[in-house]
Amino acid sequence: MSVRLCRIGLMACAVAVVLVANAVRAAEVKKSVAVLQPTKGSTVNGVVTFTKVEGGVRVVADINGLTPGEHGFHIHDFGDCSAPDATSAGGHFNPEGHQHGAPDAEMRHVGDLGNITADAGGKAHYDRVDKQLALEGDHSIIGRSVIVHEQADDLKSQPTGNAGARLACGAIGVAKE
Repeated sequence: MSVRLCRIGLMACAVAVVLVANAVRAAEVKKSVAVLQPTKGSTVNGVVTFTKVEGGVRVVADINGLTPGEHGFHIHDFGDCSAPDATSAGGHFNPEGHQHGAPDAEMRHVGDLGNITADAGGKAHYDRVDKQLALEGDHSIIGRSVIVHEQADDLKSQPTGNAGARLACGAIGVAKE
């Protein structure tokens, strides 16, 4: 196949090589990471890793600077955290067009990760395997963003769970294994 492509011209051959290289690279992604930065007026920060495991993607988050209690925790459409309030990240990642729901619901936004709970010192840890997330294909989270919200996600209000303002945002990129 590559010989046939190269016969139609050097440019076509170069494009084909780049496309194949990108496809191979994407297929080999086993880990991704988002470094959360505070939005304007916030001090919330942290790191979220996503690792391909049997049965889905393991999500591990360590976040600081939160008020004690639950905070909505979601993957949003775009890896753009440039707006002071992170609205540039768009809405929840929802390639199937489902209603908002709990992270264990069969019908939910792919980006619905539920809540992360902060202790009295403002630190939160999250560790769960999610069967709807992926690091390639239609449910790929690469190039999207993670958002931590100011309030708890009620897991039912449409379209976002009534979780309030965005406190931190981080673009999801490929991580070194």
